[in-house]
Amino acid sequence: MTIGIMEVTLVGARGLKDTEFFGGIDPYVLIQYKGQERKSSIARGQGSNPAWNEKFTFRAEYPGGDDQYKLILKIMDHDTFSSDDYLGQSTIYLKELLELGVENGKAEIHPQKYSIVASDQTFSGEIQVGITFTPKEDANAEEEFGGWKESDY
Repeated sequence: MTIGIMEVTLVGARGLKDTEFFGGIDPYVLIQYKGQERKSSIARGQGSNPAWNEKFTFRAEYPGGDDQYKLILKIMDHDTFSSDDYLGQSTIYLKELLELGVENGKAEIHPQKYSIVASDQTFSGEIQVGITFTPKEDANAEEEFGGWKESDY
């Protein structure tokens, strides 16, 4: 099994559905991969065409136990006085990217657009994302535990 770092570059989105009666939407993205979750900043005042330009890292293994190599991007609308609205999601399948990364020492999907699908299965915009997978050189490198590094003391 190869363990590595998957870096997700969240560029932006276009054509998001506006769910607000007053004002515009304040979108953000929940990025999920195999039990790990990251949250982007809230693109306040950017409405249906937000730009984030943020990077997120995930621990990735190949081959893994369950064959579920899916990166799920849930696009949400931040609401101050009520629960956040779900705008839609995009799923990116990563098996081939991870295979290439293990073979070649690194693999990259340059930023490209993926369709966002609403809960009723209708198209609700596009999100632009780039992904890089780099296997770790040393499988015995120091493991991190909840942000702390284990020492030999």
